[in-house]
Amino acid sequence: MQTAPSQPHSPEHSRKPSSAGGSALVPSLVVSIHDVSTLTRTRVDDMLRDLEATGVPVTSLLVIPDHHHKGRIDADSEFGEWLREITDQESDEAPGHERHEAVLHGFYHLRPKKEQEGLATRMITRSYTAGEGEFYDLSKDEASSLLLEGKRALASCGISPRGFIAPAWLLGEQAELAVRDAGFDYTTRIGELIDCKNGDSFPARSMVYSVRAPWRRGVSLLWNEMLLHALCESPLLRIGLHPPDWDHQVIRDHALSCIRRAVETRQVTTYARWLDQWRSSGH
Repeated sequence: MQTAPSQPHSPEHSRKPSSAGGSALVPSLVVSIHDVSTLTRTRVDDMLRDLEATGVPVTSLLVIPDHHHKGRIDADSEFGEWLREITDQESDEAPGHERHEAVLHGFYHLRPKKEQEGLATRMITRSYTAGEGEFYDLSKDEASSLLLEGKRALASCGISPRGFIAPAWLLGEQAELAVRDAGFDYTTRIGELIDCKNGDSFPARSMVYSVRAPWRRGVSLLWNEMLLHALCESPLLRIGLHPPDWDHQVIRDHALSCIRRAVETRQVTTYARWLDQWRSSGH
């Protein structure tokens, strides 16, 4: 079951958690689709159609600039055109018409194995996330370089992302400093949304499925059903989806069922728009 480990934070940039209450916050749902890339575009289109039919017209799309070194988004004009058409930055719709949000999601989405790693690190970066914790233990300079290159790749698609979300939500201390310095508005971990401008964090656990083995799928179904009930009073409900989820009918059906229940009582939004609402509520 995917549960991101806690990580230490620099005292200089320590955060105070913001209250999860507040009558000004409208109960909201953010559905995010992770690992959007040149490799997954067709499946993401399928997911977006299913989500729209379920009452989710907008999502936060977590875009990988060069997924596993197998296809740069800035070298694929069709991908760039597709991303511009479905996001809110190049829309020719009427003002106020909501579109999807593009979020920078790592760069390669891979973390090379390193020599003499401890047991805890091996468990987190190999078992938990199958070697995809790219920003787990980067230096600040390494993270800054990838962030800059990622922003350039998205800029070539006409996108200036407000948010950055690390692969598997594994964002190390030095990488978080780089995210702040790179000018991003927000980032998230599995249990919180972080305002990079003022350092506040909002507790909001994300639902997510793990599908790499039958036992993981079974545990995911039970865990997410319990989590949906546990989060029923949370102002912000987060549901994170991955393209491989749609390879398993039982996972797809359960995710859509959870979303149907959520949209009955929540407004559907994106991370960036929810951040604006949170800030304006005077938390």
